[in-house]
Parts: sequence; C-alpha cells; structure tokens
Amino acid sequence: MHVARRTDAVLLLVAAVWGSSYLAAKTATGALPVPAVLFARYAISALACGVLVASRRRTRRWTRAEVRVGSLLGITQAAVLVLETYGVAHTSAANAGLIISLTIVLTPLLDRTGSRRLPWTFFLAAGLCVVAVGLLTSSTGLHAPRLGDVLMLAAAVVRAGHVALVGRLTARRPMDPLHLTTAQTVVGTALFLPLAGTHLPDLLGSSAITWTQLIYLALFCSVFAFLAQTWAVQGTSASRASLLLGTEPIWAVVIGISVGGERLTLWATLGAVLLIAGTYWGQAIERSHRTTTARTENEDATCPTMTPTSA
Repeated sequence: MHVARRTDAVLLLVAAVWGSSYLAAKTATGALPVPAVLFARYAISALACGVLVASRRRTRRWTRAEVRVGSLLGITQAAVLVLETYGVAHTSAANAGLIISLTIVLTPLLDRTGSRRLPWTFFLAAGLCVVAVGLLTSSTGLHAPRLGDVLMLAAAVVRAGHVALVGRLTARRPMDPLHLTTAQTVVGTALFLPLAGTHLPDLLGSSAITWTQLIYLALFCSVFAFLAQTWAVQGTSASRASLLLGTEPIWAVVIGISVGGERLTLWATLGAVLLIAGTYWGQAIERSHRTTTARTENEDATCPTMTPTSA
C-alpha cells in the first residue's frame, strides 16, 4: 500500500510539473525569443542526460535502433515543442494546458493499429471536446481564434502523432528509455542551435529568474518528468497511470490562475469543465475498448479451430 501511494504521488507530481510548464514557458518567452528558449531547454536537458548516462554503474551499449528511433523522435518532439512554445507565448497558460489535452482523444484516432473500430461513444466524447475548445477560444465573445490557440491545436495534433509514432517504433523492441531521451535532446539541441545563434548574447545575459525558468523547463519538465514517469508506470497499472497523468490540464489551470494571475470567463470555465470531462470520458472509452479487444484476440488465439467430423 505504501509503495502504491508513493507511485501515485510521483505520477501526480509529474502531471503537476507538466501542468506548470506552460506558465514557465510563457514567462520565459516574455524575456527571450522562442528559439533561444527552446535551444536552452534542449541543451540543458542533453547535458543532464549525458551526465546520467555516464554515471551509470553498468554501462549499456547503444544500439543502432536506439540512435535511429531516438533521432526521428527528436525531430517530431522538436516540432511539438515549437508549436507549444510559440502557442503559449500568444495565449494564456491555462488555455494552453487545456487545449493540448486534446492529445488524449486525438492519439487513438491516429494510432489505428488495432483491428476493431473505435465505438461511436468515443467520437461523441471527441465532439464534446471540440465544443469545449470552441468555448475556450471564444470566451470573450464570437471572434476569430487567437493565434496562440490555433498553434496549441496544431501542437495537440502533432503531439498525438508523436505519441502514436513512439508506440509503433518502440513496440516489441528492447530500447533504453534514457538512451532514447538523450538522442532526442541532442537532436533538438542541434536543430535549434542555428535558429538561436543570433540570440545567444541575449540568452547568456539573461536574468537569474529567466535562467531559473529555463533550468526548470529542462531538468524538471523534461528529464525528471520523463524518467519519473518511466519509473512510476512500472509499479502501477496503465489505466491508473493514464488517469493520474491526465490531471495535467487541471494543474495547468490551477497554476495559471493562482500563480500567473490569469482569469477565466464564465464561458471559458464551462469550456474547461467540458474539455476535462470529454478527455476523461474519451480516455475511459478507449481504454475499455482496447482491453476488450485484447481479451477477444487472446481468446481467439487460444481457442482451437473447430473442424467438421465425418459421419
């Protein structure tokens, strides 16, 4: 029981850290250009991962698959963070955390590895999320969606594709999570270095507060969150882990309002409630569908084929 509570606490902490990342990124982009923020986040993460790899007692050899897959995922992850960081710079941290939670219902639509179609109730939940996003982006009246909201919607789509790609590329392949994370951070650092080149003087001359935010984004929101998630999911069920990690948008709203001083209108509050309810509902439907499908396929595989006997 004690171990289970500790595991739950770690997963909730990961969700809270991810939820806080939107306000930290928004504040950092207020002091530095987005390419400089992204380069610093990746470079610090890469250094931390390198230290962790070097400090292992038993060194594991890198495989070609880890380098190849990690490099590809580094590109898709960089695309996600570009859209997320530019998006949060042009919208509220609360909105960013809520809209990105659409990944939960978008991922099953993109990851169509199963043989059965998703039930119609899942699409009803997805439709509820679309209505909720409409309320969020038009919270002050009918108007064209803000640039930040559109970018966060795009980030949710790309993030869902990234998650689906991770599942496909790592399925039934023994890969070291730390190696994959290190490869992704190195690729991201290389991608953003040319873009951040002209902003390096501004980055080096940043205030202590800005550097604290950058270090927090790199060490806590990237390296710690991923490794803690990997450790925690090994001690609990996938359903419970996804349920606890799914509280990320709630933390984003709470932190955005309590720490960032943001405000939600009545319509935006209704949209936030509907979005959280829709994503949880869709998550539960998809999880139940996946479990039922796997059970049926196992039964079909173990059941002997009946052949007619001659009279």
